[in-house]
Amino acid sequence: MSFSFLPVPSSSHPLAPYGWDDDWAAAFSPYAEQGLVPGRVVRVDRGQCDVITPEGPVRADTAFVVPRDPMRIVCTGDWVALDADGDPRFVRTLLPRRTAFVRSTSSERSEGQVLATNIDHIVICVSLAVELDLGRIERFLALALSSSEGAALLGGGYGSGEHRPEPIVLLTKADLVPDAVTLSHLVQDIEAIAPGVQVYPVSSTTGEGLDVLGAVVSGGTSVLLGISGAGKSTLANTLLGRDEMEVRAARDVDGKGRHTTTTRNLLVLPQGGVLIDTPGLRGVGLFDAGTGVGELFSEIDELAAGCRFHDCGHVSEPGCAVLAALEDGTLPDRRLESYRKLLRENQRIVAKTDARVRSEIRKDWKRKGAEGRAAGLAKRGGRVR
Repeated sequence: MSFSFLPVPSSSHPLAPYGWDDDWAAAFSPYAEQGLVPGRVVRVDRGQCDVITPEGPVRADTAFVVPRDPMRIVCTGDWVALDADGDPRFVRTLLPRRTAFVRSTSSERSEGQVLATNIDHIVICVSLAVELDLGRIERFLALALSSSEGAALLGGGYGSGEHRPEPIVLLTKADLVPDAVTLSHLVQDIEAIAPGVQVYPVSSTTGEGLDVLGAVVSGGTSVLLGISGAGKSTLANTLLGRDEMEVRAARDVDGKGRHTTTTRNLLVLPQGGVLIDTPGLRGVGLFDAGTGVGELFSEIDELAAGCRFHDCGHVSEPGCAVLAALEDGTLPDRRLESYRKLLRENQRIVAKTDARVRSEIRKDWKRKGAEGRAAGLAKRGGRVR
């Protein structure tokens, strides 16, 4: 069976509900000439993946797509070129990724793990069944704001960095906070650490906020991210209008859930748009998220422009505008500590793979060590013990 894809307008293409557009058609054109078939990956499992193609869903093998590189293995959300027929069918290549949400793995090798690709909305789900963890939300947002660079990091034509997903914070289980004033304050707490990011309280139980959320995710591809028990799968089922994803009740003692979702699944929404549901994340390590950290904490960078020294470390330097803002209460102490923590972590990750950064860190350590020794000597009146 053969197909001709290029003359078909994107709006009427069989893959249009999955996000196919003119840009994807142009990216795929060289592979169409080779007789390959386009498809979008809806699920990956042990070296194989489920792919939706113009002729319907197929099961495909991913052995030809650099299986040992965690940044280039096939991921849910990828657009691929695969064999037109055969048993099994093989994915031959990935189309360049527009965006990618990448976190650091738990290994000591500083590898990145791609959680979802070609996404337009990064929906961070935060349960109101437990106390807000602002530091965790900042971590998610720093990665979300770096997702365009995450695609460009892959190299070899994977990702141009031109597309930029919109991060969104969902305060799920809003029915557990019946007081409107309290709920408003919680929303304001998130807005204070996420300038420009939309924050929506939603409830799958009462339907609160779901009409607005449905309108937002109806355009493009959205990925649901959060820890276990945040209500991602319940939310996905509600938006789908059917029980597609298995859910279990969270523990009352700490609001944590069990990992009922074990794979990342791409689902087409009835109102339009595509949704990627993901397993709960125990940890979210930064992976080259310097751009996101800088943008998320833009007020600190703006303050730093007023420091006396251009290389001010905002620790004890004279004329430090950041410390002055900390002193007068303009800048919360928690905010600066979170900024420092994320910067240190991201710097360590980058240094493991970038010799230039390692060299700069060593020079900085030597400089600070020399300054510390000089300060100690000055306190002792210039006398060496």
